[in-house]
Amino acid sequence: MKKYTLSVIGLLMFFLIGCQPNANRSQSSANNHTNPKDSTHTILSIDYAKGFSIQYVPGGCLVTIQDPQSDQGAIYHFALVGEENDEKQISEEYTVIHTPIKSAICMTSLQLSNFIKLGELEKVVGITSTRHLFNQQMQQQLKEGKTRKIGIEGNFDNEVIMALNPDIILISPFKRGGYDVLTEVRIPLIPHLGYKEMTPLGQAEWIKFIGLLTGEEKKADSLFVHIEKRYNELKELTAHVKKRPVVFSGELHNGNWYAVGGQSFLAQLFRDAGADYFLKDNPSSGGVTLDFEKVYSQADNADFWRLLNSYSGTYSYEVVKQSDGRYTDFKAYKEKRIIYCNLREKPYYENMPTEPEVLLEDFVKAFHPELLPDYQPKYYELLK
Repeated sequence: MKKYTLSVIGLLMFFLIGCQPNANRSQSSANNHTNPKDSTHTILSIDYAKGFSIQYVPGGCLVTIQDPQSDQGAIYHFALVGEENDEKQISEEYTVIHTPIKSAICMTSLQLSNFIKLGELEKVVGITSTRHLFNQQMQQQLKEGKTRKIGIEGNFDNEVIMALNPDIILISPFKRGGYDVLTEVRIPLIPHLGYKEMTPLGQAEWIKFIGLLTGEEKKADSLFVHIEKRYNELKELTAHVKKRPVVFSGELHNGNWYAVGGQSFLAQLFRDAGADYFLKDNPSSGGVTLDFEKVYSQADNADFWRLLNSYSGTYSYEVVKQSDGRYTDFKAYKEKRIIYCNLREKPYYENMPTEPEVLLEDFVKAFHPELLPDYQPKYYELLK
């Protein structure tokens, strides 16, 4: 993708004209701001996501992407402009992306979830895996060859990618990687760092970024307004609960217990659902590895146990017991308070990133059922 040097006057215009990316959210939505250069495009404000920011300029916008968990990592700059706009007005530090894009490759289910929510799946021409894929439209596109599998991280099929020739490839640069080889195909690689956001609404707000790429800013903004409103309603519902149950998460794999830290996305969900996470004082925002004794010392008397796995058949307390007899010593096991989601049965990964309000509702139902007496859980429910 070609890059050009911006004149001094043009550079000043780029950064003096446009909207404030962190402007008041409700005010932006209420007034339905639009770009004066193009009345069909909604100007978006970013209020929860820490991994990207938007600067509006004449003819498009500048997007800056960086690790939401660190200010020390790489920073990526993209200029999203219409096909008719002059690239000569764009600084050389920005990679030009002509929007709306016509085709994209998604590396993760989280990225795919944004296209599903926006109704833009026809633009997804390549994915890495079909494991835990429920979406019927995507399955049909794969069957008809409109979407193709491109391999997995670290072992991509460059010939397939070049044949697809997408406008962009969305990547997750802090995961397993293997993206260096993709630079050879000369297709813009755009980091999608929603998975590193530490709040549910921050992760969901990445739908606005995909809205910018696909030309569906207005729809993305409208969808997020609904997500945000319902999420905050539920959060307010649990704000004054008298008893906050303790919940722990994870299970043993090859002798190690894998959980997430106290500053993670999941820990925030538990807090907002009116519960205390057993590692709430842990400073990590990512995964943590513990031994059984450490977990038991902190969670033996916890009220709930959250489990997420892929099990063929009917998952039950007997199955949990057979996995490791020590599990039966947990209070949550004894009192049958395991909150469970089976990845073989629920479209968790492809839908959950854009449905944090639904996930929160599931947990509120489990922790405080009296607050949502008529609600039927979608992902997590008490194991029978």
